[in-house]
Amino acid sequence: MKTNISNGVKFAVIQTGGKQYIVKPGDVIKVEKLEKPKKGSIFVFDKILLAVEGEKIIIGKPFLEKTRVEAEWKKEAKAKKITILRYKSKTRYSKKKGHRQPYTEVLIKNIKV
Repeated sequence: MKTNISNGVKFAVIQTGGKQYIVKPGDVIKVEKLEKPKKGSIFVFDKILLAVEGEKIIIGKPFLEKTRVEAEWKKEAKAKKITILRYKSKTRYSKKKGHRQPYTEVLIKNIKV
């Protein structure tokens, strides 16, 4: 990701659900399913790996302690269905299964460094 840091860009790398996301204020991201709060309530992500504010870059070892990312809960949904097919030749055995991964959509409100 190429970013011109000198123009006051503010972003962070957060970890949630075993995955890492690069986020900026105003981004809408899909994360692994979170516990369902009231619509519009605020989540706080505290596992921050890296934070950039202007020319100031802070790297965690492994996480930053005083940095927080606030996000607003938007909706909960399921991803597109995938099909899993098992087949064994000569024995006429086949098994078909489907899976839809649940996710939560959140709007990044603020990054507090």
